[in-house]
Amino acid sequence: MNGILMMVIAIVVLVGAYLLYGRYLQNKWGIDPNAKTPAYELEDGVDYVPADTNVVFGHQFASIAGAGPINGPIQAAMFGWLPVMLWILIGGVFFGAVQDFAAMYASVKNKGRTIGYIIEEYIGKVGKKLFLLFVWLFCILVIAAFADVVAGTFNGFSTDEAGVVVSKIAANGSVAMTSVLFILEAVVLGMILKYAKLNKWVNTAIAILMLVAAVAIGLACPIYLSRSAWHLIIFAYVMIACVTPVWALLQPRDYLNSYLLIFMIVAAVIGVFVANPTCNLNAFNGFVVDGQYLFPILFVTIACGAVSGFHSLVSSGTASKQIKNEKNMLPVSFGAMLMESMLAIIALIAVASFADGEAAAQGLTTQPQIFAGAIANFLTAVGLPYELVFTLINLAVSAFALTSLDSVARVGRISFQEFFMDDDVDEENMNLFQKVVTNQYFSTALTLVLAFMLAKVGYAEIWPLFGSANQLLSVLALVACAVFLKKTKRQGVMLWAPMAFMMTVTFTALSMTIVKLGKAFVTTGLTLGTTMQLVFAILLLILGVIVAIQGIKKLFEKNTDKTEAAA
Repeated sequence: MNGILMMVIAIVVLVGAYLLYGRYLQNKWGIDPNAKTPAYELEDGVDYVPADTNVVFGHQFASIAGAGPINGPIQAAMFGWLPVMLWILIGGVFFGAVQDFAAMYASVKNKGRTIGYIIEEYIGKVGKKLFLLFVWLFCILVIAAFADVVAGTFNGFSTDEAGVVVSKIAANGSVAMTSVLFILEAVVLGMILKYAKLNKWVNTAIAILMLVAAVAIGLACPIYLSRSAWHLIIFAYVMIACVTPVWALLQPRDYLNSYLLIFMIVAAVIGVFVANPTCNLNAFNGFVVDGQYLFPILFVTIACGAVSGFHSLVSSGTASKQIKNEKNMLPVSFGAMLMESMLAIIALIAVASFADGEAAAQGLTTQPQIFAGAIANFLTAVGLPYELVFTLINLAVSAFALTSLDSVARVGRISFQEFFMDDDVDEENMNLFQKVVTNQYFSTALTLVLAFMLAKVGYAEIWPLFGSANQLLSVLALVACAVFLKKTKRQGVMLWAPMAFMMTVTFTALSMTIVKLGKAFVTTGLTLGTTMQLVFAILLLILGVIVAIQGIKKLFEKNTDKTEAAA
């Protein structure tokens, strides 16, 4: 097996899935191109803001991707390339894309509300409360893991085992400076998009010029700060970003991100076809590798790229509030998921291109570095400078991770607020406690403080728990969407098999994680990292089981209430 053959197989499967299965689902569920979407119906200039398809697609893809489709396949490659590739393609089409489309569809049909509100409407208020608590805990895990990934990508110093600085890392410094400029430029572009009302081709030209300028300045003027310093800066940025109106930062930055996305995917595909890297991984290394079991580890390690519960939060939490026309849901949700699967395949080809120990010998220690290093190696075959490509790919990965951080922090904040809100109590009649906990600044700060404490553990330690919780969230999203489809007399049987399989995977994985953390707790004693992870794991498992049971009961009960078939 070589890189070109893997790429061709993936392209044929994913394009075919969009044209055949995606359109089948769209026709089966039905869309109304003439319906007034929530973005227009509830437009508020903060969360509900109509946006062009390419802008919403950029937001959706950058938010759901992050570092996930790169980290997961590279970590899971220890089992061999064949199980990784099969799970990415099968999971991406029949699990992930279906979940993302169903979550966005259900949200748009329910005034852009989140999966939490879908659960309340079709399963019950208690289910919604428990789900919101689950989501909030999960968001803390995501923020902690991704913030540490970004801080590692920006870290300007290499250190020895004693923690003494050995040298500066120029590539990381350039990525850090470019990313900072990227954020500042996004704010300027947001002002231009909102107030200048220029032709979209003019906006495109401005965006590309801004991107080129940021990269040029970043390469010329790298900024060197430690990993711990970047932790503080990143969390301060996320605090500001997740309470900022989407038009001022989220949309314009995602507009810029879309061009990074195009560059990264196109560059990677060209690199693979030019270099045609040899696959240095075994096809299959067994069901147990280094004490890790293929089931369930493979299916929770590769979340983004196959199926990820976090996607349902983006599809129903932010992207659904920006959809201009119902016909845009298929490319934005289903299409973005398949694009992410393509990125996961590229990550697999990237790690497979290195011989055993070769990446470490080149100083590539993190998954994003391995990915960027491989693509840079491929493109040197066409004469592009290694350092330039390495910086651009790292920039793209960090930009996606930052977008995920913004989105998940916003979702976490909203989930915490919604947990304490009741439909029958308006803001004026809230007591003091409710006013405090539903305040966007308080809820954001509390979420980020807990995530900051957990980030100190390091993403490598958090990732197994994050993966298990993430996949359990996909179970809850699939259950909620299946109940919605049943209650509104639409066919939802295509969600049942993914739901059952992921339920088996996640309950097994979380139980194994709790046992492992429990043993560590007994062995090492009371440490902040172990204790927080153990508490989170137990709470997530309990909440997930209760919500899943409530949803399944609704799924199999007779449809006696009056429901509308379609809005």
